[in-house]
Formats: sequence, structure tokens, C-alpha cells
Amino acid sequence: MTAALDNAAPTPTEGSAKEILRVTDLRKHFPVKARAAGLFTRTVGAVKAVDGISLSLNQGETLGLVGESGCGKTTAGRTILRLLEPTSGQIVIDGQDVSTLKGTKLLPLRRKAQIIFQDPYNALNPRHTVGAIISAPFEVQGVKPQGGIKAAVHDLMERVGLNPEHYNRYPNEFSGGQRQRIGIARAVALRPKLIVCDEPVSALDVSIQAQILNLLKDLQRDFGLTYLFIAHDLAVVRTMSDRIAVMNRGKLVEIGPAEEVYTTPRDEYTKALLAAVPVPDPRAMKERKVERRKLRHALAEA
Repeated sequence: MTAALDNAAPTPTEGSAKEILRVTDLRKHFPVKARAAGLFTRTVGAVKAVDGISLSLNQGETLGLVGESGCGKTTAGRTILRLLEPTSGQIVIDGQDVSTLKGTKLLPLRRKAQIIFQDPYNALNPRHTVGAIISAPFEVQGVKPQGGIKAAVHDLMERVGLNPEHYNRYPNEFSGGQRQRIGIARAVALRPKLIVCDEPVSALDVSIQAQILNLLKDLQRDFGLTYLFIAHDLAVVRTMSDRIAVMNRGKLVEIGPAEEVYTTPRDEYTKALLAAVPVPDPRAMKERKVERRKLRHALAEA
């Protein structure tokens, strides 16, 4: 049965897989400013992008985080990785509390947790070659792989489906799918424990999406990676995830095994999301439109 959300992460049972991520009552609020007298401003409110979420992830698991645009899922992922400063809450990655780390103390965290960004065009520095981009994690962390950095980068490029001979090319010489492969190679270079995949295929052609998803699955199997997979495409999330968490207005409204969330959703918002998924049957689509209208009224009254 899908777990009704009480915003409490489940406690691992004895003998279960190693816990890689635990988030407890995480909040990220952005202040809303208004001009006061003269040049001064004052805080008049806050945008509660992430408003008290709790979740956990075990090694080798994929948790899909879904919701419509603006629900706070990307902010949640970036706050978990400390790319954004949390307002409150606790973040534990591989047994280490990283909630209050600052400055250079965050550097070791980057070896444990990485991110694959949504837009491969903006995620790569156009002034750096592919070789420089993928070798950056080794340089920053002071890691010297056996055989040298260049050999390790060549191996990574081949592993993600890129030609190692293109080591000295620049990002603008590659397609969108190839650029995302570069970003993936950079993310897995140091074999992190956790990778936040922030809508990694939404900016790609449909014909390329399946290739990238298969690559992510292969890397997870080979390297024992743990994914927090953020997306709005429910079909993609269902393919990738072991469990699914549904987010709405900064809160988690439902979490549970992937198939149970899809087949027996308990929250009205989850039902509305699933009802919006197109199906190749005009009669079924008509029925879904009627169902969506009922769910909108139910959500509006809630």
C-alpha cells in the first residue's frame, strides 16, 4: 500500500541496504522584499519553495521526485546538495550531517554527491574543452587516478558513448545528447555515492532520451550509484524509479513503491497528475478530461 505522507522518512530495518541519503523536515524559503523609505527594503513575506519534506534513499536505489513546474522539486534537489542554503532541516549524506557545512568544508561533499543538470547547453563552460571539463573533478579534489588523469578521462568518455579522440573539442561542437553525456561523465568521474538527476532528458529530443536513460541505468548498475531522479514526465519516472515521491507546493503529498503510486494513488493531486498523462485512445482521453475536471474541483476545495 502506498504510504500516506506524514513527512517522516522511513526507518531502515536491520540488514537493509546502506542508507545514502536522509532528509528530515527540509525547508527552503526565499524572502519577498518590498521597498521601504528611501533605499531601504524590508521583508514582507516568503516563498516557501520547499516546506518541510522528509525522505531517505538507500544505496543503489532510485527515488523519483515528481510534480508540476514550480512545485519546488528542483529547489529541493539543489538544497540537498547544498548548492542552495537550507532555511532549516537536516541533510545527512553517507552518514555525514552536511546541513550546516560552509565554504571549503563542503569540498569533500562533492566527492560523495553530484548533479546532472537539466540543460546541457548551459551546464558546460563553452571556453573549456571536453577533456578539461571531465578532468575538473580530479583536479579540484586532488585525485590522481592510476594511469593519469587523461587516461581516466578517455575511459570515461568511452564509457558514456563519446569518442575519446574528441578530447580537445569544445562543447559547441557536440549535439545536445552528446553534451549531456559529457555532463554525465563529469558527474560520475569520482564515483559519487549520490547523484541528483535534475530532469536530465527533458531538454533532449525524444529519440535521444531513451539512450540517456539506458546509460544512466547502466552506470547505476556498474558503479552502484544512488539516484534522486527529478522529472515531470511520469512515464520517464516510472521507467527509472524504485520509489516515487510526489511534490506539490513545496510539500511531499505521497510516497511509495513506483507501481503502487501509479496503479493505486491515494492523494488527489497524484490522481490529477496521472489523469493528465495522454493515452492513444480518444475515448479514454475524453473520460480522463471528465476525471480531471472533478479532481480540479476537489483540489480547489481542499
